[in-house]
Amino acid sequence: MQLKTNIAKRVYLFSDGNKEMVELLGGKGANLAEMSQLGLPVPNGFTITTEACTEYLEKQELSFELKEQIKEQVEVLEKLTRKKLNDLHHPLLVSVRSGARFSMPGMMDTVLNLGMNDKVVEGLAGMTDNVGFAYDCYRRFIQMFGDVVKGVDKNHFEAVLTQYKTQNEYREDSELTDEDWKEITHQFKQVYRSYLGEEFPQQPEEQLYGAVEAVFKSWNNSRAKLYRKMNGISDNLGTAVTIQEMVFGNTGDRSGTGVAFTRNPATGENGLFGEFLINAQGEDVVAGIRTPKEISELKNLMPDTYSQFVKIAEKLEKHYEDMQDIEFTIENGKLFILQTRNGKRTSKAAVAIVLDLAEEGVISKEEALMRLTPSMMDQLLHPSFLAAELAKHVPVLKGLPASPGSASGDVYFTAEAAKKAAESGAKTILLRNETSPEDIEGMIICEAIVTARGGMTSHAAVVARGMGTCCVVGCDQLVIDEQEKKAVIDGKELKEGTTISVDGSTGKVYLGEITKDNQVAGSHALSKVIQWCKDLSNVRVKANAETAKEISASLELGGEGMGLVRTEHMFFGEERILEMRRMILAEDKQAKLKALAQLKKYQKEDFKTIFALAEGKPAIVRLLDPPLHEFLPTEKEVPSVAKELNILPKDLERLIKGLAENNPMLGHRGCRLAVTNPEIYEMQTEAIIEAAIEAEQETGIKMVPEIMIPLVSIEKELVVIKETLVRKIDTIFKRLNKQIPYLIGTMIETPRACLIADKIAEHVDFISFGTNDLTQLTYGFSRDDIGKFVQDYEQKEILATDPFQHIDVDGVGALLHEAIQKIKSTGKSVSIGICGEVGGDPESIRFLLNEGVDYFSCSPYRIPAALLTIAQQSIKKNS
Repeated sequence: MQLKTNIAKRVYLFSDGNKEMVELLGGKGANLAEMSQLGLPVPNGFTITTEACTEYLEKQELSFELKEQIKEQVEVLEKLTRKKLNDLHHPLLVSVRSGARFSMPGMMDTVLNLGMNDKVVEGLAGMTDNVGFAYDCYRRFIQMFGDVVKGVDKNHFEAVLTQYKTQNEYREDSELTDEDWKEITHQFKQVYRSYLGEEFPQQPEEQLYGAVEAVFKSWNNSRAKLYRKMNGISDNLGTAVTIQEMVFGNTGDRSGTGVAFTRNPATGENGLFGEFLINAQGEDVVAGIRTPKEISELKNLMPDTYSQFVKIAEKLEKHYEDMQDIEFTIENGKLFILQTRNGKRTSKAAVAIVLDLAEEGVISKEEALMRLTPSMMDQLLHPSFLAAELAKHVPVLKGLPASPGSASGDVYFTAEAAKKAAESGAKTILLRNETSPEDIEGMIICEAIVTARGGMTSHAAVVARGMGTCCVVGCDQLVIDEQEKKAVIDGKELKEGTTISVDGSTGKVYLGEITKDNQVAGSHALSKVIQWCKDLSNVRVKANAETAKEISASLELGGEGMGLVRTEHMFFGEERILEMRRMILAEDKQAKLKALAQLKKYQKEDFKTIFALAEGKPAIVRLLDPPLHEFLPTEKEVPSVAKELNILPKDLERLIKGLAENNPMLGHRGCRLAVTNPEIYEMQTEAIIEAAIEAEQETGIKMVPEIMIPLVSIEKELVVIKETLVRKIDTIFKRLNKQIPYLIGTMIETPRACLIADKIAEHVDFISFGTNDLTQLTYGFSRDDIGKFVQDYEQKEILATDPFQHIDVDGVGALLHEAIQKIKSTGKSVSIGICGEVGGDPESIRFLLNEGVDYFSCSPYRIPAALLTIAQQSIKKNS
């Protein structure tokens, strides 16, 4: 149809669009258009573009031209459906829904049954010969319009319905008569009038424009903004609005509504997975108000409709080359598809699905990896309850396992209470009858979510899976009293603050805290993803690890050895700390050397274990870094330590006081220790080299130990210390009559070291950037204290993010760029790595890859996410 105006097109019929127009039509609008093109049974409609939304948000009013375009497309819709707005015999009712470019389930607003009024309700009742249905639609519309468009809390309407059912001793909505629904509708209109001081609007045109504005405005509601912040979605995109002919799942026993996935969103298992309700509208399913039936039961009730739906589901997955989340309605036996989108899924399911699709030849290995996210890799490593501990507990509650994982915490019955408790340091679990988008702030901070109602596609289930949060829904035996802050399970009370444990994989809930197993459970699927990532990139990921457990986990998760072995962590055992204190407090060289000799025995055994576990993979050992005072006893420990060291407490206190520093993180630490106490680094180097030689002899695996000198700021510092270490190593080789290759490198952690990186590079085999200290020294922020004020900085937009979590591109990033360019300018082959916190941060990795970093080192459990990020950058670069 030719538009009557010359302005830019802001409204598109479904027949005018396709799936490629997602930026303009939003995900919902683009997919509805695509399904229409495929000839699927989609109710007719049109979409108002995201551009119209951004224009509205700027001017805060619908332009005359936009209203005209909407009016023109309504006329087209009336011709297509052979129905008309405000018509008594063939009334057209529509839904008004949001549809952003990126899926934001439940975050924005919807209005259903628009077009109902006092005349139309009678016409609909006559047309369908179903008075109860017509007035049910009308009362739903009054409530939704009042809530979404006019801001009247929906609970005011719900209270009327609940009170009416109680007074008349009705347990289910299906028990209400036609006259009951008429009376409830009348009371809903009174609620509307009492809160707004005006009658419910009777003109469909007024209703429609009001609903469109409300959906546009909902782009900036608090829950939508929070969701976008959580998921890294821009605030400037706006939402499209889809106007679609209503089809009704609440006309009787031959009607219904549901949501289904083409694969299991929790496990990835191939096969239809979903739920439906008979005689209901779509919001009843996703709101969790009623507990639905499994989709397979539809086969018994409506076999032909079920068969048609299965074929459509298969067609959609094949067309979109991904698992689909499909909303449908059945009106008097006739199937309608209301929406399809790539389904939200757990991390476990996401990996299983892309592997299946790749192995089926539907997508390539590269496309499979691009569909995963680093956060999915993190979520795959959720801990589970220890089997032995779990066996000691009997579940007090059983529901549907909506999102896997295991969690313990204290019970709270409102999002506000849970959030407040979490801010005080408590681990919380949210218990609700059902969640709604308003609960998002509480849901984000909870360890787990449990609901009394709802199914696997309810709001709680979908949001929890997206966040990777443990969740159990549909606990029918759970009765929650939010006002009294308690729940009742089979007659037993559960009060606010009670500790429970939730198993999202089985749907079981237990009293008390259950110990979790933090061991990595290596899976075939995860191993395959890790190997694919490695195949696509030469940049490797190592681990910051020194214990046997950490090293084993890192190797299992794809680590290529250790990029940072912190030796200071090896001195805190009961026997070791005593010898360390003897060494630090020794008042003569002989006593110091005696203590160092004992420490060497401990160090050597540690290093042999590390080298054996590494099996020839790199193991970069950082020599002692923290200031010596960190190993000294506290005031409370002085008497007992003095006794063990055989000195007077007052003398010990004097020695401790003499080592105290005003600002120890800027003081006598790192390589500075080796300048004043060279025998410490000599002892550690001797232990490293001897351990490597013995490990090579015992295992037959070639060892190449790598020794890292920390906190260098001056070229001469490095020269002096390296000369000392090389002399010591030569002495060992001569004594043992055995030589092995070794590398000596340094950690750059100060701005000055970045600026003279070319001079430093001339003396080393590798350089690792310690971004934690580099950030600390560049900003002058203490990484231990920044938490006290960083949120204020973020809220006031002084800082975009915590610079210790994501690299500061303009400051620290600039220093890194300068340093790396200087290193490369020497022409010397020097390996460049990152071993600070940002070494496992995807956002930082993307920046550092462009700077030419050779490897990253991070905590073992961040390795899969780092590997995926690196592989994805390689795929983008080569595409």
